[in-house]
Amino acid sequence: MRIGIDLGGTKIEVVALDAAGRILLRRRRPTPPEYKGVIAAIQDLVAAAEAELGATGTVGIGIPGSLSPETGLVRGANSTWLNGGRLDADLGAALGRPVRLSNDANCLALSEAADGAGVGASSVFAVILGTGVGGGVVIGGRLVEGFNRIGGEWGHNPLPWMTAEEHPGPACWCGKRGCIETFLSGPALAADADGPGARDASGLATRQDAAAQAALARHSDRLARALAGVVNLLDPEVIVLGGGLSNMAHLYTELPRLLPRHVFSDVVRTRIVAAAHGDSSGVLGAARLWD
Repeated sequence: MRIGIDLGGTKIEVVALDAAGRILLRRRRPTPPEYKGVIAAIQDLVAAAEAELGATGTVGIGIPGSLSPETGLVRGANSTWLNGGRLDADLGAALGRPVRLSNDANCLALSEAADGAGVGASSVFAVILGTGVGGGVVIGGRLVEGFNRIGGEWGHNPLPWMTAEEHPGPACWCGKRGCIETFLSGPALAADADGPGARDASGLATRQDAAAQAALARHSDRLARALAGVVNLLDPEVIVLGGGLSNMAHLYTELPRLLPRHVFSDVVRTRIVAAAHGDSSGVLGAARLWD
């Protein structure tokens, strides 16, 4: 049995898979906003799942951020209370077994490349568009974490081809300005439509008022520019969109129209598709870290 954990900023989800990849159990609970609470919550979820199923399993965990190859500590997590923690060791001690951790966008990419929207593709770039913005890369069926374990950290590059109105961009929690995340995340889109302090972009795509429509148009254009940088560098066969904003249907008509304006090619054949597993992709990919 393989157990996957998706450690999100607002919820923790657990899934248990059998040897054939079938889902045996899914549960979720709110994420405690402090480090020790996260450890305890994951320990409780795994213990409850194993008690219910009468079996033990391997444990893979998708996290915001990544583990430093130098120190072994979490860095780059927008759930900032995780940063500086030795999360794999602390969870391993709590669960009594080794655990495997990877970035949540990596888990999305792994899941979608294995049996989701990117199945059969030679190269997949998977995007999370949610509270944060990130990416993951799978080439030839293998996850590319990179030499520094930051493969796919697309959200903390600057937005390409900024306009005068956009420059220098909003301040990011990472300490830089103008990161892709500060323009394309759910809170950024909500603030663009409804002003500073707005954080909920749900339902924005169905609004017909001028402020919402203008914000959506700016968001699509910025996303196309940001993805063009990925295409120019990696040239993936498929780009898979995940996270809450990936449910906005207009992206799948607007992005193919806008992307060629910025890609250094006479043709852009890259497919842009929604994650087949929806918001389950991350947790399913976490379980696959033991494949």
